[in-house]
Amino acid sequence: QVQLVESGGGLVQPGGSLRLSCAASGFTFMPDNMKWVRQAPGSQRELVASSFPSGYTDYADSVLGRFTVSRDNANKIFYLQMKDLKPEDTAVYYCGGGGFFGQGTQVTVSS
Repeated sequence: QVQLVESGGGLVQPGGSLRLSCAASGFTFMPDNMKWVRQAPGSQRELVASSFPSGYTDYADSVLGRFTVSRDNANKIFYLQMKDLKPEDTAVYYCGGGGFFGQGTQVTVSS
C-alpha cells in the first residue's frame, strides 16, 4: 500500500522552528519530484516547496530563506525544515509525490 505520512507539526511561537517529516512507504524508490503544500483555513492549497531529482529546489516567495527541503532517498523520507516561523505560516502541511498526498500535519504559529 502506497502512502505518505507526515509528522512533526505542532504549536510553536513566532520566530520558532519546526522540522516536518514525510515518510514514503510502499514505493520502490522515493518519487523523483516531491513537494510540500499547505492549506490555511478558508484558503486554497499553496505550493510551499518542491524538490527535484537533479537537486534543484524551488520555494514560494513567502517562505524563501526560511524553509528548506531535503530528502533521505535511502530511507524514503522527505523533510521540510522551517525557521523564523510566522503566524501566517499556520496551516495544515501536506507532502506530495508520485501522485499521492499524505493526510497532513497541523502547524500552528502563535504566542
